[in-house]
Amino acid sequence: MSAELKFDVKTHFQFGANWAEYSRSIRESDISSSEAALGRLLGVESLEGRSFLDIGCGSGIHSLAALRLGADSVQAMDIDPQSVACARELVKSWWDKPNFDAEVGNVFELDGDESRRYDVVYSWGVLHHTGDLWGAIDSAAKRVAPGGLFAIALYRKTPCCGFWKIEKKFFARASPTLRKLLVYTYAFLRMLGDLVRLKDPTRRWRRPKSAERGMKWSTDVVDWLGGYPYESATPEEVREFVEARGFKQLASFKTKTDLGIFGSGNAEYRFRAADP
Repeated sequence: MSAELKFDVKTHFQFGANWAEYSRSIRESDISSSEAALGRLLGVESLEGRSFLDIGCGSGIHSLAALRLGADSVQAMDIDPQSVACARELVKSWWDKPNFDAEVGNVFELDGDESRRYDVVYSWGVLHHTGDLWGAIDSAAKRVAPGGLFAIALYRKTPCCGFWKIEKKFFARASPTLRKLLVYTYAFLRMLGDLVRLKDPTRRWRRPKSAERGMKWSTDVVDWLGGYPYESATPEEVREFVEARGFKQLASFKTKTDLGIFGSGNAEYRFRAADP
């Protein structure tokens, strides 16, 4: 990948505005759902005594979930200044302890100080938007302390990934009006697909935000259509790459793939770093 894609935020879709709109509607039930999803992915009920790094923090809801699960400290980072501002505001609204910090940063520019490692390094649906998926995974993995957890979610590779890469690049450069048209078109096609399969076409809009990770479907649609740069990987590729760096895969979720007609979907992975 080019250095421009990896380091220049102007080449990326600006997720911050989408997260800012979403964060204004966050409720207690959404945060509780995010806590439950984070605990399931990490395989823990508590993060007490652990430090936590959130790479690509977006709205900040996952950082907040880590704090509420008892993390001793949470460091959040995002390449998008608006996302960082959103995360700071969200955590400030729901958390009153000084053990959280958020900063503008790039995963490829993480501090080279080997002492700056974390008990948990977490990145959900982010590293495939960096412009260098494998380099981003490698850089993030280096921040995991010995014996620590590395939890990531990445797009599953599908036959339609080539199409979606073109669509996302177009969406990221489109006008606000054209973006809305694409969002409505995508939503209509999803609802039409539900009708064909004899499912309720309004179920996605009526589904509570707390149903999964505290997220809202309309927010996820914009996130999906606009997520550029875009890469994907098979579960086997991810496992082999991370385990070659001294980790052991403990669990994976949502790894079953399909044609990808309506999107790739995120597979989730939990790894443990080798003990010292």
